[in-house]
Amino acid sequence: MAWILFAAFVVLLALGFPIAFVLAISAFIAVVFGSNYPYLVVVKEMFSGLDSFPLMAVPFFILAAELMTGGAMTYVLLRFASQFVGHLRGGLGYANVISSSLFSGISGSALADAAGPGAMMVRMMEKSGYDKSYAGALTASAAVLGPIIPPSIIMIVYALQVEEVSVGALFVAGMVPGVIIAIALCIANFYVSRVRNYRGGDPRPPAAEMLRTTVQALPALLLIVIIIGGIRFGVFTPTEASVVAIFYALACGMFLYRSLKLKDLPAIILRAALISIAVLLILAAARAFAWVLIIEGVPQRLAETIIAWNLSPIVFLLAVNVLLLVFGLFMDPLPGVMVLVPILAPIAHSLGIDPIHFAMIVILNLTIGLVTPPVGALLFVVSSTVKLRVSEIIREMPPFLIAHLTVLMLLTFIPSLSTWLPRISGF
Repeated sequence: MAWILFAAFVVLLALGFPIAFVLAISAFIAVVFGSNYPYLVVVKEMFSGLDSFPLMAVPFFILAAELMTGGAMTYVLLRFASQFVGHLRGGLGYANVISSSLFSGISGSALADAAGPGAMMVRMMEKSGYDKSYAGALTASAAVLGPIIPPSIIMIVYALQVEEVSVGALFVAGMVPGVIIAIALCIANFYVSRVRNYRGGDPRPPAAEMLRTTVQALPALLLIVIIIGGIRFGVFTPTEASVVAIFYALACGMFLYRSLKLKDLPAIILRAALISIAVLLILAAARAFAWVLIIEGVPQRLAETIIAWNLSPIVFLLAVNVLLLVFGLFMDPLPGVMVLVPILAPIAHSLGIDPIHFAMIVILNLTIGLVTPPVGALLFVVSSTVKLRVSEIIREMPPFLIAHLTVLMLLTFIPSLSTWLPRISGF
């Protein structure tokens, strides 16, 4: 049954089917032609994949992000970031990275970051003399921070696959790597801006205006503190935190910023629902696909083979990096977590690798896949939202891919970058 599963997967992927359909149809074909199981077992496993209380946080965080965008928080965060660095050489590039970092603490989704503040930053950078393709590449690269800086949808899904880690621990673990990635992207932007002589934008605003902008941005910035603090001190669970984020975004948009109207809510809810359906359909299909692998004993045989090689932990992590980077060329992060983590995490545990350290390596690897062709979702999101050819964005990607891979190597060789903050935070 396993060979039928993989053959169907390759053929459907090559034909350009959406990844959710590739996974579900592959599982169905494998069950029909390679086993005596009833056909409905595929549907049962798909429903089982969604039957989880923590997974309810996914649509709630997506709705919170849409409310934040509709409630002018995106624009407020952009102004807040631009006032500090916009006047520097390449300043709007720095503002792009910083605003994406801040919005990541709200959305939990790379695609939401690219379609929201990212699209606005591309237009601002183009007006200020930056190449539009460069602005698009930087936007896609900065949006990778969405799943790294908490809250993160991928982290929620990962925690459901591995009992040794909690959602709260992963949320805290993503902070330091997220900051390092932002710094690496700023360094890449500094180099390119110097070579191409990208000038700064408007002069730095007066201190009084900067203070007003900072005060306006504080409610948006406080959301991440509320989420992480509430989870850490047991005020609410991660799922409950996602609901708190929704009501907080509603309150800020309707009563504080007064840019969110009741008439806007149906369109926002519909948009969040469509995004949630796409995400949850991928998770359900990945569960059915993973079930076939487990029934066939593929994870167990693979684990036994790798353990028999007697690899050292660092060699194993380097091999995992290569595997996941190649995997990310063809598949989105969510099915990657659902299919590969149940196979790889037990092997990492048997080699004595810290589960949080391993989780961050897996998550960063798979999110880098969002900006690598041919299936890099962020490349297509930015391309469609700002009217750029994907090839133009890819041409500008090398400096940012180097930045991401450099951070990946740092995380691989220095576990404390992932584990230090959760440890001192009591996770």
